[in-house]
Amino acid sequence: MSGNRGKIVGQFIPRPIRMMESPAYRALSLSGHRVLARVEVEHGAHGGMDNGSLPVTFLDFENYGIDRHAIGPAIRECVALGFLEVTERGRSGNGDFRKPNKFRLTYLIRRGIKASNEWEKIGTEEQAKSLATEARKVRPVAARSLRRHGGARREPLPLTVYPPEI
Repeated sequence: MSGNRGKIVGQFIPRPIRMMESPAYRALSLSGHRVLARVEVEHGAHGGMDNGSLPVTFLDFENYGIDRHAIGPAIRECVALGFLEVTERGRSGNGDFRKPNKFRLTYLIRRGIKASNEWEKIGTEEQAKSLATEARKVRPVAARSLRRHGGARREPLPLTVYPPEI
């Protein structure tokens, strides 16, 4: 029994205590924590070697327990608070046109390069909460304004109220 003392069985991801005590980490929503955990699972699935090229689909996040409508806001929150970087933006589609987002965990090394720890730049809880709230609210411009067939923004049709028929 004493020979196994202090040994971790299986894969693990190191999370610095300094990070977990930071204002940025404490401001994360439950969905934000789940996004980080799912990307960490993907990092483990890649043998801890592909930080920066970790492909995670919306379906992966959904299967991990994140509501579909909360995935985008949670990813933006993790990026704004400095825990995650989207290294390659994916896209939805059918068959060969579908492509997952690729991620980098900023608190882990990347191919021998030190962790960038961007979360350290956030100094106060107020600043962290403000960044998280704003990130969850804002949708990327491309998602709001561009449409298929030419990419031109189309104005919504006016709501017409017809008088009741007599």
